[in-house]
Amino acid sequence: MAGLLTLVDIAMLSFAFVLLRKILAKKSLPLPPGPPRLPLLGNVMDMPSSQEWFTFAKWGEKWGDIVSVSVLGQQIIVLNSVKHAVEMLDKRSSIYSDRPVMQMGGELVGWKNTLVLIPYGDRFRNFRKLFHRAIGSQAAASEFQPVQEIESRRFLRRILANPEELAAHVRKTAGAVILRISHGYEVQEKDDPFVTLADLATEQFSLSTTPGGFLVNLIPALRHVPSWFPGAGFKRTAKEWARTLAVMAEGPHQFVKQQMAAGTAEISFTSRLLEASDISPEEEHDIKWSAASLYSGGADTTVSAVYALFLACVLYPEAARKAQQELDEIVGHDRLPSFADRQKLPYTNAFVLEVFRKMSHDPAVYSDPFTFKPERFLGPEPEQDPRDLCFGFGRRICPGRELAEASVFINSAMTLASFDITKSVVNGVVIEPKQEQTTGTISHLKPFVCTIKPRSQKAIDLIMSEEH
Repeated sequence: MAGLLTLVDIAMLSFAFVLLRKILAKKSLPLPPGPPRLPLLGNVMDMPSSQEWFTFAKWGEKWGDIVSVSVLGQQIIVLNSVKHAVEMLDKRSSIYSDRPVMQMGGELVGWKNTLVLIPYGDRFRNFRKLFHRAIGSQAAASEFQPVQEIESRRFLRRILANPEELAAHVRKTAGAVILRISHGYEVQEKDDPFVTLADLATEQFSLSTTPGGFLVNLIPALRHVPSWFPGAGFKRTAKEWARTLAVMAEGPHQFVKQQMAAGTAEISFTSRLLEASDISPEEEHDIKWSAASLYSGGADTTVSAVYALFLACVLYPEAARKAQQELDEIVGHDRLPSFADRQKLPYTNAFVLEVFRKMSHDPAVYSDPFTFKPERFLGPEPEQDPRDLCFGFGRRICPGRELAEASVFINSAMTLASFDITKSVVNGVVIEPKQEQTTGTISHLKPFVCTIKPRSQKAIDLIMSEEH
């Protein structure tokens, strides 16, 4: 139609803007090496559409531990070593603590209101203070250990009843634990609305923040295209996803306020912060979104680690047996493990650390990095604690890391004490599980098949016994 800009027109205008900015920009310092760039487009054609870590690793092998690429004028730096991550993100955190503007996920959907995408500044610092006050210390986080033990026991019951639905049980338990902590909410056993919302919202976050997922992430000017315009379906998608995110944040927050008014609220991240008198609307807004940050992040991130535990048991049965032997000797067969046992379980702790290190395979840091060896963390010269790496760096380090790490430990200890986890055998054929990851900003292990059986009748009795 005459007089209307087409998407091609807008794209060309965006290219022109980028070119003009490059021409007028002051000369900057040299960038690290990287793949050759095309005029205007930069490395658009080089950006991977799936399993981007393989591409980044190959770039690191060719161009070094610090690689730079450009996408339509936007500079991206890829760090391929722990050394440089610590040097830049820890030691120079005042410089490298900001977040890029993510047009689809951050601006249009609204994830810029949560800690993961909030720009570095006063509001970010306020969020960090809220987290530190409520869960930032070991003492504060330890108050939630009874909840974590109860939900871990429920996890065992779900597996016992239906071991084929392992992935769903892992995800449900992660959501149950974090909702009890963030909002004092006890999930329903079937089809809980808040858990469903968290799962949906985090899936949409992953899709909306993937660099190549939406053209608007590469051409920011497209966000101004009206939603009725041909090819602007992403605007309608963003509106729908924004509604999901808003309900995810508001629903649990209102639940806490109602419980507090009735005098029945459990201790939680939100209730602790709302107890203060004279809270302004702006302060309550930050409490709501900081709790949503904890809820949405925690409901998803520990899923990978707990699911990886089961794969580790299948692929490395000898390591699992060593952990079980230690648990049998220290805990015995008359009760399930608890946090009180943790200091007396060095090998089980090392097993959990090795589960976390699925996330770090730098041969400069870990010997034989693609082999599962809990022993690497034992003895007089243990290798680097992966918790120093997998929860982030500097001022962007995960504020809920104490809670997350504790949840993975108690889940792992109870699971190892209660079940034997082995390869499945179908018609006499052993099914070899594959270790494959999903694509996206949030990456998980793809589903795999295994056999999960209780270790004894006593284990069944303990799993089914009353919570205490």
